[in-house]
Formats: sequence, C-alpha cells, structure tokens
Amino acid sequence: MGPEPLLERPLSARSVMASLLLGRWPPEAGVADLVRWCGLFGIAEGTARVALHRMAAKGEIVAREGRYRLAGRLVGRQDRQETSLRPQVARWGGDWRVALVVASRRDAPTRAALRDSMRRLHLAERREGVWMRPDNLEVELAADVRRQCEWLTARPDDDPAELATRLFRPGRWARRAEALRGRLRQMTDRLAGDEPEPLADAFVAGAATLNHIGSDPLLPAELLPADWPGAALRLEYARYQRAFDATARAWYRSTPS
Repeated sequence: MGPEPLLERPLSARSVMASLLLGRWPPEAGVADLVRWCGLFGIAEGTARVALHRMAAKGEIVAREGRYRLAGRLVGRQDRQETSLRPQVARWGGDWRVALVVASRRDAPTRAALRDSMRRLHLAERREGVWMRPDNLEVELAADVRRQCEWLTARPDDDPAELATRLFRPGRWARRAEALRGRLRQMTDRLAGDEPEPLADAFVAGAATLNHIGSDPLLPAELLPADWPGAALRLEYARYQRAFDATARAWYRSTPS
C-alpha cells in the first residue's frame, strides 16, 4: 500500500487560485499573477481565466481595477482558517454541549448544510440528529443552526475520555498530523534553500496541512492522548508559511509577466 495522498482530490484551477488568495492579506491578486500561478501547476491560461469567470459569477471573488479579491463565503473560510491556526480553547469543567435536531421536513440540501455547520463547530454526531462535544469552545451559532436544533448541557455517566475517543478518533488525527508535520518540515527546508522548484509541491503540502489543522477536534487536554501534536503542527505550519511566502515572492519577481 502506497502513502496516503496529501489531498482527497487533485487541485483544480479554482482551488489553486482560491488557496493562493486565502493565504494572502489582503486576499487579492492581479489577473496575471493568478494565471501565472496556475501555470506552475500545469493549468493552461484559458482554463484559469474560465475558472476566474465562474468564481466571479458565483460571488466568490470580485474584480476591482484589474485585481480579484475574495468575497462571499470564501471570506468566511479565511476567517475560519485564521481561527484554526490560533484556536481559543477554554478551560473545561466537565460539561458537554449537546445539539438535538428537532426541525422536521428538511430537504436534503438543508440537512447537508447543517452537517457542514456542525463539523465547522467541531461537534461529532453520536447518532442521527444528535451532535455533541466537550464544552470548552465558544460556539457562535448561526440562525439556521438555532432554528433546527435544541441545545443542552450534559455530563456523561461513563468515561468521558472513552466517549471522546469514540466520537472524534483523536489517535487517527494525531497520526496524520505527525505524517504531515514531517512532510511539511521537508518542504520548508527545501524552500529555505531558495529553490523555486519545490513551490508547487510545497503548496500542496501546506494546503493539506491547513485542511487537517481545521479538522482538529480541539478537545480538552484531559481527553487527549499523550503527546498531542496539535500545537507542534501549528508551529511547523507557521515556519513553513514564512518560508513559502518568501520563496513565492522571489518566484514572482523572477518570472516574467
């Protein structure tokens, strides 16, 4: 069996450009820069421009004076990325937050949207319509989540660590985190050598790591395995991001428009 792929699916023109903008502040770039960036991944100019047009039509980006800037739901995604890199975890007193889905006659898109919202809130599904997590996060509930769910505070009678393991599988998250941390360290060391060649590979490694950081269950320390790698992975990503940004700037300066 070969190594686990870094990303679930190959990078498209949209994902390449969206990820580049999500990593910038302000989250914007010129058309020529976006097209050149796609070329680094073997994406043709025409394909990149079509993707830009479609993203603009969906309200994911807006054009202004020859530059494209993130808009709509992608702005929220950037906010979530920043939060995942610097999570605010409160001291845990032993309580759990439980959400019971009480809304009826929901269509498939509504159900799917609620599942996505719950996962972004780092809740796990105990059974259909029952979501829960330790009460150590400040959870901001969107209006649609409030309408569909009834929220409770509870304490399990059985071992909470065993329950957390069953719901969140932290050991599996930790194993992939360690693998990504090693891969990211290799990419960062190559980038620090001022080699433009690994830019595309480093970009994929960084995107995979950022996705994984976003899925950290953010459990209380009392419920985590020993040597939890969450903080170490975030530190490695910060080191990578500095090296990647410097190498990308140098590549843009040295590559003709």
